Amino acid sequence: MTSQYFQSASLQSFLLAACVAAVSAAASYAQTPKEPDNVLEPVSVKTDLYPANADANKEIEDALKKAATDHKRLMLIFGGNWCYDCHVLDRALHGGEAGKIVKDSFVLVHVDIGQADKNLDLAKKYKIPLEKGVPAVAILESDGTQIYSSGEGEFEAARRMMKKDLVAFLNHWKDAGR
Repeated sequence: MTSQYFQSASLQSFLLAACVAAVSAAASYAQTPKEPDNVLEPVSVKTDLYPANADANKEIEDALKKAATDHKRLMLIFGGNWCYDCHVLDRALHGGEAGKIVKDSFVLVHVDIGQADKNLDLAKKYKIPLEKGVPAVAILESDGTQIYSSGEGEFEAARRMMKKDLVAFLNHWKDAGR
């Protein structure tokens, strides 16, 4: 009987240890952030995000008219087709909660910087230091008055940006008057 008792006690100890391990693993998994819910989602690069033949000055002029008519702000996004983070940010600005805020509050214009050799006059005008990286963002009132510039490379690592931070940024800069 002593042998059976020890076998039963060993089995019970093993089962208890297995249960504790399973509960610990489940609790650990539940506390681990899940990237799709928190970090901006990866994308396949679209080659036409920044069309090579676009006239950025004309696009901005047309977008300002649309922004005035629609009572929205203008968001300029400086970048290039080669920039993975530009594509990640663009996807985030068109989907989920961030996409809804953009649709309701902003008119977007992509400003192609080429290989840091295109539209440099616009980068300077809107206080975008390209040496800090892209994507870079400028926000304008519908009358063209600039109210924000990402002068410190805030969006340069969009692939690591948290969705909640992008939503907070958009909520901060959307026109509260609407």
